[in-house]
Amino acid sequence: MIKMDKNESAGTPLSPETYFEILNAQDYNFYHDDDYDRFRTAYANYFGGFTKDQVCAANGSDELIQKLMFIMPEGPCLTLNPDFFMYQAFAEQVGRPIEFVDATTDLQFPIDAVLTRIDEVKPSFFILSNPHNPTGQRFDETYLLQIADKMKALGGYLVIDEAYIDFSTPLDITLEDHIVVMHTLSKAFGLAGLRVGVLIGTEPTIDRVRRIEHPYPLNILSLRIATYLFEHPDSTKVFVAQQRDLSDRLKNIFSRYVGDKIKLYPSETNFILTAGSYAVSLGEYVYDHGFKPRFYDPITEQPMSDCVRYSIATEEDLDRFESIVKEWSEQHDLSN
Repeated sequence: MIKMDKNESAGTPLSPETYFEILNAQDYNFYHDDDYDRFRTAYANYFGGFTKDQVCAANGSDELIQKLMFIMPEGPCLTLNPDFFMYQAFAEQVGRPIEFVDATTDLQFPIDAVLTRIDEVKPSFFILSNPHNPTGQRFDETYLLQIADKMKALGGYLVIDEAYIDFSTPLDITLEDHIVVMHTLSKAFGLAGLRVGVLIGTEPTIDRVRRIEHPYPLNILSLRIATYLFEHPDSTKVFVAQQRDLSDRLKNIFSRYVGDKIKLYPSETNFILTAGSYAVSLGEYVYDHGFKPRFYDPITEQPMSDCVRYSIATEEDLDRFESIVKEWSEQHDLSN
């Protein structure tokens, strides 16, 4: 079964030989005091626009979300519904109230509705994914700055989870103390198994998060592999470009063969969301032919009961996937 349900990368950025060299070069019996700073420096240099002192990292974005639930000011968290399910999971884990801005029936979040909900809830922080999971849409600077300004007026924070930003256009937003950005190495960089999440903000805000940071936030192997990646930017950018190409191909398969039968949500991510009565039929068909998309529970995951989501795969797997989608489309030709 080819997994297309977890928004993972198709492939890995380094060769087996490079992984072995990094693995073999460690002194695992020692604490590595300088490697965390070396990673933060390499990461800041790769992206530009911020310094290593504006960066902290943890075991995946999950741990960063958990830390934010601990250290943000007292009060509820506000997020979108639907959005990344771990926001709610970690809020409940630490006993922080969480409230939602519910999507419209076509999975949109009008800014007026968002701002009204902020006024009602008065959250201590607002967290959302951008580009958005599960729809794939990108919220622009004007949209996000209106939220940021509203949160600043409340003395709160806006947390922008940019897990998929490398498949989109980076935001042109100046970091202020009330704005925090979260990145991951699990998507475009192909290192989900290493569990490396990154938080970027102003120095005072990052210092606030680092108050509860472990003495050694990441294991040495994850640090060394991640550092190697960002200290070799040319080859890393080639890999990211390949992931973007796979995303484009995935979306083209759907628009070419089923765009007239199924609702396709515009996506700036490594996945595409489909909806409609035929969407579930196609999802079941490709599942029966060896590909596992993401289905949604009709009871617990409203309003997405008729939605199916697909993430990227390798070129070879997409060749097979394309033939399956084409075959289903021919069987459901609306012109007949």
